[in-house]
Amino acid sequence: MPGETTTLLNASVGTPQAGTIHSDIARYILITIYTVAFIGGTIGAIAMSFLLVKMNTLSVTTAVIVNLVVLHCLVLLTVPFRLYYYISQKWIFGLAFCKAVSAMMHIHMYLTLLFYIITLVIRWLIFFQWKDKVEFYRKLHAVAASATVWIVALVIVLPLFSARYGMSGDYGNNTCFTFQQELKMESVKALNYVIIATVAAITCVLLGLQVFIILKVVKKLPGSVWSHQELWAQIKSLMFISVIIICFLPYHLFRLYYIQHMKEKQLAIYNDICLSITAISTLDLLSFVISGSRFFKQKIIMLRDKLACC
Repeated sequence: MPGETTTLLNASVGTPQAGTIHSDIARYILITIYTVAFIGGTIGAIAMSFLLVKMNTLSVTTAVIVNLVVLHCLVLLTVPFRLYYYISQKWIFGLAFCKAVSAMMHIHMYLTLLFYIITLVIRWLIFFQWKDKVEFYRKLHAVAASATVWIVALVIVLPLFSARYGMSGDYGNNTCFTFQQELKMESVKALNYVIIATVAAITCVLLGLQVFIILKVVKKLPGSVWSHQELWAQIKSLMFISVIIICFLPYHLFRLYYIQHMKEKQLAIYNDICLSITAISTLDLLSFVISGSRFFKQKIIMLRDKLACC
């Protein structure tokens, strides 16, 4: 599992070098990002919870969204502890809880990616008419599938992360998220390279296929394409991929550089900021709610008409 770094937040900093961020500025950036993620993610989770009441409980897509809401809520519960640390610059909750909070950020990122892939695959199966609908036969099957995912994530991965991670370095009790020493291990480096390559390849495949589908839909639809529900469905699918590109891909691409230049201590700040951007993915539920509203679609069509007249 990739490590997490905030090494320069508590360190005394001399004259900043060109191209680097002062530790105080980095701290304000982190506080801002996590605050936005916490507020927007909480509003989105609440709004989506009301919509889930009206959805088909046997639908696999509904089950995925339910799990996504739970996943976002779990990571949002850890955000106040991060904010307290970045504001006070002191960790008072112990090393074990620090590892758990750190692990939760990574579990959230990769489970979110998994849920996105499942949702996109289901949408594509329906689009290419390989399936009319993808549903569980019984509600118990949906519960069992969800329980399996959470058992693996919280009962196996989280304890393993907490027990094994942070073993190769000497970490103080008053600091947190400073596990960069783990990256000196060849096995950890190899795991990071595999994860980075996998995420990058998956992103390229998802984006390429979705663009192909959108172009196919646009070519097939007559008249104004923005008035067709089929296009809006594909735009919503593109939003999943956009979250991956905006929130997850920068962290992995920068990490590739970071692993190779670990001696440059100022890079720890950039790594930590890139990791915090992954928390912005909690805003996806709010964006889905807004994009699915008639008001939003009407405004898009009005904007398109105004641009066409200019």
